This record gives sequence, C-alpha cells and structure tokens, in this order.
Amino acid sequence: MTHDAPTMKPRYEEHPRMFADEPGQFILAILLIPFVVGIVWLVVWYIRIRCTLLTVTDERVLLSRGVFNKERMEIELDSIRTVRIDQSFVDRIFNCGILKIFTAGDEPELQQKGMPDPERLRAALRT
Repeated sequence: MTHDAPTMKPRYEEHPRMFADEPGQFILAILLIPFVVGIVWLVVWYIRIRCTLLTVTDERVLLSRGVFNKERMEIELDSIRTVRIDQSFVDRIFNCGILKIFTAGDEPELQQKGMPDPERLRAALRT
C-alpha cells in the first residue's frame, strides 16, 4: 500500500480577468470586430489570459504564463515581505487589481494585472 502526498486544494487559483484588466482595449477590440482585426485581437488576448494562472498554496505562490514560451515563477510564502494590491476606480468596479509581491528589494518580485477578488487573494497570501 502506497501513501501519496495528499493533494490539497489551493487557497487561491485564478486567471486574470480580460475585460476588467483593460476595459478600453476590450471596447476597442469589440468595435473592430466588423473589420476582423477585433476578432483576431480578442482571440489572441483570450488565449494569453487563459495561459496565465496564479495559484496560492499553503507553502508558495506560483505564477505560470505564456503560450509558446512558458514563464513560471515560484515564491515561498515565508519569504514574502510585502503584498500590495493596486486598484483603479475601474478595477474596484470589476473587483480586480494589480498584485505586487515584494520579497527583499524595492522592486516587486512578482507583478500581475487583472487578478480577480483581491481581498480573497490578500487573505490567501496572509493566512
């Protein structure tokens, strides 16, 4: 009988929000749909958003992004010094924000726009 490590449910796991992240670009892409450019723009944007995933577990923060070339970033929760979530007026309306995680320096180690439910995200990082 083997004992595998239990798979724990992540505290937070989300893709960035498309419309809420850049509403001006979204509206422009919609207006360009009759010229086919809008459809291509929206499809490429959607694929990029779906290929970006932020996960918070009990031990670390994982950010994976990229369609053809993958970028994976991992930060131990113990090494996080500061969590900052910036929200514009539009971000507050759509309940999303820009996540910035600082570990040692003055520049954020991890930064991701358009993350939904910032209060749940902050709680997942601080619990």
